[in-house]
Amino acid sequence: MSIIDKYNKRSDAVNSLVCIGLDSDFEKIPEKFKKLEFPQFEFNKSIIELTNEYAAAYKPNIAFYEARGSQGLKELKMTMDFLRENYPDIFTVCDSKRGDIGNTNKGYIELILDWLGFDAMTVSPYLGGESLRPFLERLDKGIIVLCKTSNPGSGEFQDLKIEDKPLWQFIAEKVTNEWDKNKNCLLVVGATYPEEMKKIREVTGDMTFLVPGVGAQGGDVEQLVKAGKNSQNKGLIINSSRGIIFSDNPRTETIKLKEKINKYR
Repeated sequence: MSIIDKYNKRSDAVNSLVCIGLDSDFEKIPEKFKKLEFPQFEFNKSIIELTNEYAAAYKPNIAFYEARGSQGLKELKMTMDFLRENYPDIFTVCDSKRGDIGNTNKGYIELILDWLGFDAMTVSPYLGGESLRPFLERLDKGIIVLCKTSNPGSGEFQDLKIEDKPLWQFIAEKVTNEWDKNKNCLLVVGATYPEEMKKIREVTGDMTFLVPGVGAQGGDVEQLVKAGKNSQNKGLIINSSRGIIFSDNPRTETIKLKEKINKYR
């Protein structure tokens, strides 16, 4: 079973494309958790226990853990160990946006994919395919390449034209036609750009997209699902972070997002 198959199998099992971003900003987690020995882990555990029935994936952004140094990385490791031991079928993504020369990338792999044990991680294509080879050679892991990101300023570089195509289209074609030889590539495509997503879907066929930008960033669920779903009515890992984990009722918000997505599949 390929790593993409793992996501699809989980998605089918719970009829969900929802990914919950465990962006556990220490300043924002409730005070009752801050009093505990492992506050970020205990907060994450509570979110997972409330939402796991409806989640196809979980996606911690590593920056919120690195900000607390060794303690934060320890609690991210605890979170990953908890998920593997209790919910091994749920797909896990490290939002890390790594990308450097090849031998440096090996260090990122050892940390994120091996020690922490994520199923997939986000990477930057900026240094080219040669630099990403250590990632791409990991047949057992998903490599999620930044393509068209959800932030308002993404167009500053991503919309620049190369050979009369925007850079995001050039990246989508490069990943699809050259880098995805092991069928372990995915793309980051923001929910806030549904027209671009539609074009990227035309370029990539059934490739799976990690979709940030729903919830606090204002991405429209109907537009993104109609633009981005693949021929199997899947192909999307739709992430919501703050809109779920810091809500009054994370379980309810997860169910609402799941049902809204499924309405347009």
